[in-house]
Amino acid sequence: MPAQPSAIRRGCAGAAVAAVTLALALSGCTTYDTQSPRSARNAAVKAADKKGAASAALPAGAVDCRKAKCIALTFDAGPSEHTPALLKVLDEKKVRVTFFLLGHNHVDKYPQLVKEMGERGVLGNHTWTHRRLTDLKPAEIRTELERVDTSVEKLAGTRPTLMRPPQGRTNKTVAKVCKELGLSLVLWNDTASDYATTDSALIHKRIMKDAHRDGIILLHDLYKGTVPAVPGIIDSLRAQGYTLVTVPELLAPAKPEPGKIYKP
Repeated sequence: MPAQPSAIRRGCAGAAVAAVTLALALSGCTTYDTQSPRSARNAAVKAADKKGAASAALPAGAVDCRKAKCIALTFDAGPSEHTPALLKVLDEKKVRVTFFLLGHNHVDKYPQLVKEMGERGVLGNHTWTHRRLTDLKPAEIRTELERVDTSVEKLAGTRPTLMRPPQGRTNKTVAKVCKELGLSLVLWNDTASDYATTDSALIHKRIMKDAHRDGIILLHDLYKGTVPAVPGIIDSLRAQGYTLVTVPELLAPAKPEPGKIYKP
C-alpha cells in the first residue's frame, strides 16, 4: 500500500500488526494517530518554508528520501547469538539498519554486542521484558523503557530516541510516557513472521511481497532462519532500486518527535 499523503492517519494496533492475531482476539483494537514517513518529511519541508529557510536540512551524509526510493530495515529483540553473523552481513553489504533492543536476556546477556550494533546503525528501545505496554500502568511502562535506555547509554554511549512497542501495541498512555522520556514510536508495514518459520527462502519471499517505497521492514535476528535470509533480501531490494536506510534517515529532514507514532 502506498504511503498516504495526509499528515495524520488513524491506526489500529491489531490491524497494523499481522503477527499479533491472538493478541487482537484477546484485547481488541486500539485506535491512535500515526504519521507516515512521507508525511513527516513533507511537514518538515513545509515548516522550513514557512520560516523562510532555503530548505529543510538533512543530517550530514544522510540519504535524501524525498528523491531516493528508500526503505528501512529494522531488527527487534536483539542482541542474540546470531547478531555477530548479522553484523558481518551488514558490513559486507555496507548497510546501516535500526535495532530495537530488548533488555532482559538480550542486552544484559550480550552487552559486548550493543556497542558493535550502534556502530552499524541506530539503537532503539524494545522494552526490558517485552511486556505488552498497553496492559501496564504508566509507572510500569516507564520502568520498562528507562531500564533499556540507561543500559544502552552506558554500553554504547548513546541514549535511544526511538522505541518499538512489543507486538506493535500502543495507545495514548504509552505515547504520553514515551513523550516524557524523549522516545518516538516506530511501527512497520512489512514483516515475515520469522518467529514462526526457519525457512529462509520463505522469509525472503514474504519481505519482498510487501516491500514498498518509504516502508519499514521488521525482522528478528534471534530466529534461526532470519540472518541467512538477509543477504538475499538486501540484494533483491537493491535490484528493485531501493536504497536501504535507518529510520531517522527515512524521516529526514523531519526529526523523530517524542511521543509521535510513525507507521508507513
